[in-house]
Parts: sequence; structure tokens; C-alpha cells
Amino acid sequence: MPQILTTDLVALDADLGADKEAVIRSLAARAARTDRVADGEGLADAVLEREALTPTGMGAGIAIPHCKSAAVREPSLAFARLDPPVDFGAPDGPADLVFMIMAPDGAAETHLAVLSRLAGSLIDEQFTGALRSAASPQEVVDLVAGVVADKDETDAPALEQGARSIVAVTACPTGIAHTYMAADALQAAGERAGVRVTVETQGSSGTKRLDPEVIAAADAVVFAVDVDVRERGRFAGKPYVQVPVKRGIDAPDALITEALGYADDPSGPRLAGDAAGEASQPQAGATSIGGSVKRALLTGVSYMIPFVAGGGLLIALGFLLGGFQITDVAGDVIVQNALWDLPEGGLGQYLGAVLFSIGNASMAFLVPALAGYIAYAIADRPGIAPGFVAGAVALLMSAGFIGGLVGGLLAGLAAWWIGTWRVPQWLRGLMPVVIIPLLASIFASGLMVMLLGGPIAALMVGLTDWLSSLTGTGVVLLGLLLGTMMAFDLGGPINKVAYGFAVAGLSAGSPENPAPWMIMAAVMAAGMVPPLGMALATALDRRLFTTAEQQNGKAAWLLGASFISEGAIPFAAADPLRVIPASILGAATTGAISMAAGVTSQAPHGGFFVFFAIGNLLMFTLAIIAGTIVTALAVIALKRWARRAPTPAEAEPALVAA
Repeated sequence: MPQILTTDLVALDADLGADKEAVIRSLAARAARTDRVADGEGLADAVLEREALTPTGMGAGIAIPHCKSAAVREPSLAFARLDPPVDFGAPDGPADLVFMIMAPDGAAETHLAVLSRLAGSLIDEQFTGALRSAASPQEVVDLVAGVVADKDETDAPALEQGARSIVAVTACPTGIAHTYMAADALQAAGERAGVRVTVETQGSSGTKRLDPEVIAAADAVVFAVDVDVRERGRFAGKPYVQVPVKRGIDAPDALITEALGYADDPSGPRLAGDAAGEASQPQAGATSIGGSVKRALLTGVSYMIPFVAGGGLLIALGFLLGGFQITDVAGDVIVQNALWDLPEGGLGQYLGAVLFSIGNASMAFLVPALAGYIAYAIADRPGIAPGFVAGAVALLMSAGFIGGLVGGLLAGLAAWWIGTWRVPQWLRGLMPVVIIPLLASIFASGLMVMLLGGPIAALMVGLTDWLSSLTGTGVVLLGLLLGTMMAFDLGGPINKVAYGFAVAGLSAGSPENPAPWMIMAAVMAAGMVPPLGMALATALDRRLFTTAEQQNGKAAWLLGASFISEGAIPFAAADPLRVIPASILGAATTGAISMAAGVTSQAPHGGFFVFFAIGNLLMFTLAIIAGTIVTALAVIALKRWARRAPTPAEAEPALVAA
């Protein structure tokens, strides 16, 4: 077990100043007198900078100022029992117990895990009481050593079979203290309420992902976070509560009650998003190579989509106002004119040029964002910069979407591998911000330029030429395939492959080469069918669906019209063997009709709400109506006549009665 506290870093019954800045600077100076800290002033400034984000007074007389800083050589802890107490911003008064947690920028996960266990122990009144009565610095060191010792996570008390369950995510900006205190507080509140609470701490000591089965079985979700939740889409459809991380520490019982209340209220808030793909991902650290690659690719695509959705809609609006010729004149129109000095084409041409240029800039991030976040999924933050660079180089080499995939994987693997190097202590702080991005960028982008970019570019040209040459039966078969992929897993990996393929080629479309726009229209139309089909089915035969499904069916009308395929997930989760085949039949029908009719879409998202970007809107609508009817009738027929065999548990009462 790493030694994080020594007697040199303990101050008992000390007067360290009148305010928290004085206390922090005093503890930093004390730490600087050891070999654990290189720069006491730099450490104090980093702690105070973190303090400015959120006060670290936790209540009950406890404060936990903390930071990650290059001034720290080794993860450490300084402790002060103050006399008099000092205000650290807690609502119930000043703090007399101050733990200053210090972590270097490149701290190892084992050390950070020790600090996280300490942070979680601060909600234990027995522990804090022992600290207040400790007679010597050595006694404090021994108490801390006892609580940070490795614990067996399987020793949690068992709850009754059938107990309600909640999943939670806790996270704070530095991921050292509040993250783990909130987790322990929520779990303790769950034990008091007889509720099973499983927490994912997205902190500095790493993230142990929640099991997808645990998420699926949970009644509700609690987000106690001050930063974005990683892969939030895993929780789509669940009732949820989201609060600052400090409320997870201060009021965990109220959060448990509030979350369960939303679970019992059909009108309560529900999480939207893309659940199927991300929920199916295995836990980190227990996955195959193929599973890891799939998770990385899905992460890249999910982060790429906002660039594409916004950019594609802006480009479509630019065409609407400025005409298709705006692609040739947009730059000159913007540079040579202004709102008060309009071009010959008038206000429409000028606004069209502005919107097209902004959209084009957004779409230019498609491949770099894809590659950057693939690398991020593999190597965390150190992978982002080399991933973005590799994606930009893929564009430079005309390697496109496939080049971005390859570049992101290379950059992520390189960054991950370099991050495993054992380097001198003085170099650790530079690794994530200088060394890893530099070397990983050279490796991944160098390979793209010198070896891989040319062949991938040739592959992209061949694929584009093949799509452009399709006619007749080939077009219909492509529509069938795309429709099947969109409905197969409703937002999962296969759905994302089809969608990513469509949006990657969107910018290559033109009146002379409409094939990419046709593919985009087929993909969007087919993706709208599953929720619309379920909505129609619940309206045609309500008796086949539960009350909750009938309510979901009402919402699915709007979700389907907006091209949110995930609107069908509640139905598929409850009855996958009948809902998914029915969805595939309808979506494939729509994809085939759309491609055969030559329907085009210049927008990558939006459904009926981007009608202005749809070429041949009538056939687009008819294709969706046809697929919706096919899906609705198929699922009704399957539910009526394709009965599943009863499980042993369901059959047993009948046997007993006989």
C-alpha cells in the first residue's frame, strides 16, 4: 500500500491562519519541506484554483482542498486539526479537520485509488471522531493507513431478493475527493433505504464501468456530477436525477427518494440518447480486443455526430437560400461583401454563403473528430491530440472516413502504449501533455502520410465510383441492406456503421453525383420507421401492449418523425424476438423504395423537420408510410400468433394446479 501521509505532514491543534488561503499555503509550505513536492507556491496556487471552482468545505467540520499539479512529485496528503476552525465554504460553519489531497498530473491509478478510498471514508463519523481525539501525529497516520488499506468490494451487505435498484455516476472536475465521497454517501443512503445502489466513479483513479445488465435492471439513475457524464447514452430511457456532486454528499437520502419517485411517475424526466450501442459494450478491463475496438469506434462515431448534424443542416440551409452554385462562390461572397453591402444575388445569396461556409467548417471536423475520439476511447485524454492530427492528415491524404478510423486506432494505440512506459519521476508530469501527444502524433500521422494514406485513398475512390455506377436492382438491394442495418440494433454498432457510412459521403454529393445524397435519404427514412411502426401498432391494437408501452407509443410518433431510432428501444427491450424482425422488415422496405425512387437528402439528421433538404419529398414520405405499415402489421401478427413457450417458472403454477 502506498504511504500517502507521514508525521511531517500532520499538524494538530494548529493555528494556520484566519482564512482558507492561509491554511492552504501553510500546508503547501509544510509539504514542500519534504521530497514529495517540488514547488510549494505552485502547489498552493493549484489548490486555490481548484477551490475557486467549488468550495471544498464538506460540512460536519471537514474540508478537503485538493488538486492535481505538476508541482507534486508523489501522491500525498497533508492533515491539519485546526484551532480555531476556518471557513471553507460549508453551509453549516467552519472546518476543524482539513485534508489537503495532492496528486501529480501523471499519478498512477494505484496511488489515486488510495486517495479515493480516503475521500470516501470522510463520511464515516467514527473515523472523523477518532481524528478529533488523536493524541499524536503518528496516531493520525495510523488511522489514515487503516482506512486506505485495500478493501474487498464483495463484502458489501446483501439486500433482499427483488429489492429496488439505482445506478449512479459521480464525478468532479479533478476526480479526487468529491467523486468518491458522493459515491460512498449514495451507497450508504441506499443501504438505509433498502435500495441497491451501484455507483460508477468517473475519477482520477480510473473508471470501472457499470455492467450493462445492472444498468438495464435499474429503476432509476442518479448523476451527481460537476462535469459531463462519459457515455451518457448507456442510460437512455431511464428516469434520472442530475445534481452537483456536492449534493450527492450532502443529501444522498433525498436523491434516492427523488429518483425512485421519478421511476414511479410515467411523466417524470427520462434520459434521451443512444443506448443500444453503448449499453452493449463490455466493461473496460474485461473485454476482448475486438470488443475494445468496437467500443472505440462507437465512441468516435457518437462524438462525431454533433459536428455532422449541425454542419449538414447548415449546408442544406445554404443550398436552400443560395442555390447549388453557392459551393463555388461562397468564399468570394463572404470576403467581398457584408450584410450592409450585399452581392448581386441579394440577401438570399449572402445568407446562403454564410450558412454554407459555417456548415462546411463544421463538416470539416468530421474525420478529425472521429479519429480524435476513437483515440480518446483507447488512451483517454492523451490520445485526443494525436487522434485529431491523424484525422486531419487522413483528410490531407484524401483517405476520408476509413482513413479517420485507421488513424484514430493507430493514434490511440500509440498513445496508450507510450503511457505505459516507466519514466523518471521528474518526467511524469510532461508525459500526458507533451511526450505522449508528440510521439503518438509522429507515429500515427507518419504512417498515414508515408504508408497507409495512398492505398486508403484509392479504396475510397473505388468505393465512390462503384456507388455512383449502381442502377436498377443494385440500387434497390443497397436500400434493402441499409434499411436492415438501421433497424437491426436501433442505434447500436450496426446501425452506426450504416449511419456513419452515409454521413461520411454526404459532402461528396452534388446534382451531378446524387448517390451520396440518396444513401443519406435511405438511411434517414429507414431509421425513422421502427419507432413510427411501434407507435402505429400501439394505436391499432392496444391490447397487445402494456400500459407503459402504450405511453411510449405516443412519444414514439415524435421520436420517429425526428429520426430518433432509439424511440423503439423500450419495445425491443421487452420483446426483441418480435419487435426487431418487424422493424427490419419495415425499414428494409423503406430503404428499397427510397433508393429506387431516387430520393435525396442533403441533411444528415432531422427527419421530417428538414423537409427543405429532401429531394422528392412525396416519395420520401410514401416510403416511410409503407415501411411504418409493414412494421406495425408485422409486429401485431407476431404478437398474436408467434407465441413464446412459457418459462419453467411460469409453467410451474399450472402444473401444481393440475
